Amino acid sequence: MTASLTTGEPRQRVGVYRIACRGPGDLSGVQALVDAGELDPRHVVAVMGKTEGNGCVNDHTREYAAMAWCHFLAPFLECTPGDVESRVALVMSGGTEGVLSPHFTVFTRDWTQASEAPPEGKRLVVGIAKTRDFAPEEIGRAPQIDATAEAVREAMADAGIAAADDVHFVQVKCPLLTSTKVDEALSRSADTVTRDTYESMGYSRGASALGVAVALGEAARARIGDAAVLADWSLYSTRASVSAGIELEGNVVIVLGEASGSLSPYRIAHTMMRDAVDAASVRAMLRDAFGLDPDCDGEELGHRLVNLLAKAEASPDGRVRGERHTMLNDSDINATRHARAAVGGVLASIAGHTALYVSGGAEHQGVPGGGPVAAILRAEPTPSLSRE
Repeated sequence: MTASLTTGEPRQRVGVYRIACRGPGDLSGVQALVDAGELDPRHVVAVMGKTEGNGCVNDHTREYAAMAWCHFLAPFLECTPGDVESRVALVMSGGTEGVLSPHFTVFTRDWTQASEAPPEGKRLVVGIAKTRDFAPEEIGRAPQIDATAEAVREAMADAGIAAADDVHFVQVKCPLLTSTKVDEALSRSADTVTRDTYESMGYSRGASALGVAVALGEAARARIGDAAVLADWSLYSTRASVSAGIELEGNVVIVLGEASGSLSPYRIAHTMMRDAVDAASVRAMLRDAFGLDPDCDGEELGHRLVNLLAKAEASPDGRVRGERHTMLNDSDINATRHARAAVGGVLASIAGHTALYVSGGAEHQGVPGGGPVAAILRAEPTPSLSRE
């Protein structure tokens, strides 16, 4: 449902839940919240999951998790499992290397004709949208860029966000190429952007991220041609997070931002890590946006922080702050897996917990070697911990 947030019209209230799981199909923690009356499954609008697969082409933990959610939600939404994904955005990101813990971040949304006055300032809102399915030869190219940009605009409208500046994180799930898709395209004399299935993940992520940049006014569409994807690194979005997977054919888009009139008890802010060890930017965001000093307010941060959402990438120039890294040369473990582990450790040292949404592969998502980070926090400080 799309609604503006003006007086006298339905107001959006978003709930956010970070829920641990014992495996990609384990929703017992979700069921416990439902049984306790804390989570209404009828209001689930989006799920961002971190699953423990390899995050590569053959990571089917993502599809397994999505299927588990479809079967779980179907009875509550009074639809078939196959229809759930037309109503709920399911984004499963594979790879929990290092200290990262598998978990789900669940967003609920309901609209109410609330009589109470909305809180001062802006609060968290969420919107979702989907593109059409892509032909194999469209992945990584202009059709995917343009369709993603349009879907981001639709998701902004769904969230009740009018200004791009109020968007703080755009999560996209996009498809990849398989050998079957490549062969099908070739049988029609259509060539794909690459015939390497793993490389196709980067092209799909990159084109989708550029679509986000276009929608948010971070890059001019006229500057972006097919040749710019994975080539012109001056083009990027500071708020795009894109994950590729084998389990879908089009893009799924989740827009997280803020709007006046929202009744949500949460806020969101974003920054950009300049490289994989840039904890300073994240700490500065927490201070500037929420008035928290992670070094001094650890207990307060632990109470208020719901999750950190981040992109991770092995710096393509082979260096971090002038020192050589070997992530790109490891033939045993893919660089995206190294990057998730490294950034996950850095962010866990700030958050004080390890159930963090860290996604690998940040092509056109922030500066090369860095990536966007968003923090979702409870808006109100803990009374017993607030300063005098």
